[in-house]
Amino acid sequence: MEQFDEIGYWSEIKLDIIKEYASAYSKIMNARNLHHIYIDAFAGSGKHLSRTTGRFVPGSPLNALLIEPQFREYHFIDLKKQKITSLEEISGSRKDVFIYHGNSNEILLEKIIPVVRYEKYRRALCLLDPYGLHLDWKVLFKMGQMGTFDVFINFPMYDMNLNVLWRDPEKVSTEQAERMNKFWGNDSWKDIAYSPSHQMSLFGEIRLEKVSNEIIVNAFRKRLEREAGFRYIPKPMAMVNSRNATVYFLIFASHKPVAKKIVQQIFKKFEPRMI
Repeated sequence: MEQFDEIGYWSEIKLDIIKEYASAYSKIMNARNLHHIYIDAFAGSGKHLSRTTGRFVPGSPLNALLIEPQFREYHFIDLKKQKITSLEEISGSRKDVFIYHGNSNEILLEKIIPVVRYEKYRRALCLLDPYGLHLDWKVLFKMGQMGTFDVFINFPMYDMNLNVLWRDPEKVSTEQAERMNKFWGNDSWKDIAYSPSHQMSLFGEIRLEKVSNEIIVNAFRKRLEREAGFRYIPKPMAMVNSRNATVYFLIFASHKPVAKKIVQQIFKKFEPRMI
């Protein structure tokens, strides 16, 4: 029997946000006669169950396939064979759907990103929504440099706080720190995530305190702009659970001012549902 992922209400809101932007994006690209592509790099099975209602919830791949006007191509990637099988089922015999079984970072860098070229009149909307610190900065850097991508990014605050951003950074394992380095692109997060405390230890040493989640995500937002080359990045939207804890931030990055404006309007529309 197929097992669907259960998702919290914040994930349902995220799916609605992406669906609404994808619809607006496809209308604009279609009107400009651009070969526009939808990419879901951590696609899952395409179907979920709501923890709130217990009902079936269409995932981002299925939502994308139902959008009108249609995208010219759809690219879905996942590491788990069971989820690939589900993606194949919901895609049917459509010739415009391409499904990849494997490491999302490698497939994006080697097979998908290089063909979305500006001079070929190709553009892409990409969803990078892993469950944790599984995204490689190289992917974001390459997309930013190409100038042809609009991208939604799951900034996995919960995973960071649970495994990396501890009160005592010296106790964080090398393995976890390397996961963060790969996501961030280097180890500069260490200087950003901690600030000197006003209190000293018993031995006169200056203590370090973790800064707020907002400072950390905004520092990453600046990296996307200054290092990767994305020009328009609205304020990320905090996705919070029933205990008002931030599970992740939803970041959007683009090269077009109109894209930023549309996403700001969508974020504003859906933020009240997070309360």
